[in-house]
Amino acid sequence: MDIKRQSWGATPDGAAVELFTLSNDQGMQASITNFGAILVSLTAPDINGTMADVVLGYDDLAGYLNNCCYFGSLVGRVANRISEARFTLDGVTYDVDKNKAKYQLHGGSQGFDKRVWDGDAVMTDDGPSVVLSYSSPDGEQGFPGTLDVTARYTLTNDGLRLDCWAETDKPTVVNLTNHSYFNLSGDCSTNILDHLATLNSSQYLPTDDIQIPTGEVADLAGTPLDFSEPTAF
Repeated sequence: MDIKRQSWGATPDGAAVELFTLSNDQGMQASITNFGAILVSLTAPDINGTMADVVLGYDDLAGYLNNCCYFGSLVGRVANRISEARFTLDGVTYDVDKNKAKYQLHGGSQGFDKRVWDGDAVMTDDGPSVVLSYSSPDGEQGFPGTLDVTARYTLTNDGLRLDCWAETDKPTVVNLTNHSYFNLSGDCSTNILDHLATLNSSQYLPTDDIQIPTGEVADLAGTPLDFSEPTAF
């Protein structure tokens, strides 16, 4: 097990960016940058034990500075869409940054994916880790309350784990996720239509024409979204 920490350039405003590379005893590696708490690469073995990078991304920081598709990012404060970029909480209506025509997507134009996080390398009992933290001030992108966020990537001998925590000093909304795209073949020139997926879910939220949930909770059985058994895309 090992952790490598190196300089990875700087943002246009001069903030230093680092790259952390975690290695486990099985030969896997995960590289994470403190810019956007992004998972840059993850090598994993195929059925024959051959290692390949299974996440999509860019080779350098420049690609992520113009990351249109949120490759590998930690997105927030709220992943997905907020209709009309407005919500009401405890009787107060908040207008947040509208980075799309009819909604806010993934925390706004300057969401967590565009921020430089504080980073630290830590060796744990479970494996090498990088702990990333970011303090989002009250009012940032229109959201109420200061929100202190911690994301910890740990490369165990079984794979990569992500744990997230958030604390706030006043009522707010938060919905964090990692936004990696996976291709388990390791060949990003191919599609994933032959991948098999299983989702332990029996219901889903139907959405409208701009992918905002309608409020209905529908059964998955018999729909194209039913992955209760291993199913190809």
